[in-house]
Amino acid sequence: MFRFLFVLFIIIPIIEIALLIQVSDVIGGFATIALVVITAILGAKMVKQQGMSALQNVQTQMAQGQMPAKELFTGICVVIAGVLLLTPGIMTDVFGLLLLTPAIRNKLAAGLASQATVKMSASMQQGPSPFAQQPHSPREQQQMDQPTTIDGEYERKD
Repeated sequence: MFRFLFVLFIIIPIIEIALLIQVSDVIGGFATIALVVITAILGAKMVKQQGMSALQNVQTQMAQGQMPAKELFTGICVVIAGVLLLTPGIMTDVFGLLLLTPAIRNKLAAGLASQATVKMSASMQQGPSPFAQQPHSPREQQQMDQPTTIDGEYERKD
């Protein structure tokens, strides 16, 4: 977890600053700022459009009684893309735009699904589930078989 936070808060901003400096040397400082602002505005519009579409698809799937796994994954990708596009920088904008591309999302979903299948089958081979019902001792079984009577009084106040 520490490595992830280190990369997130130290390495990525350093890379972003270096990229912004290099791009500003090529196209100029004002053009670089304009590029970052334009990608944020266009990205916000795309995120809004695709997010609403994903929400409608989730509602449709749920109304039909189906599990909207693909649509939920799309929604998560769109939210992450929105955060990346609103973060100033070129690298984050590229990753955000990639997440808004349906072909990239589908490949990412397929890769994650294959990983989840491998991990799930590996964990099932390790032994019984900790949530499996354990056999009860004879004393516990006897207590469960006896009816439970609760004696009490009540007064109605209307």
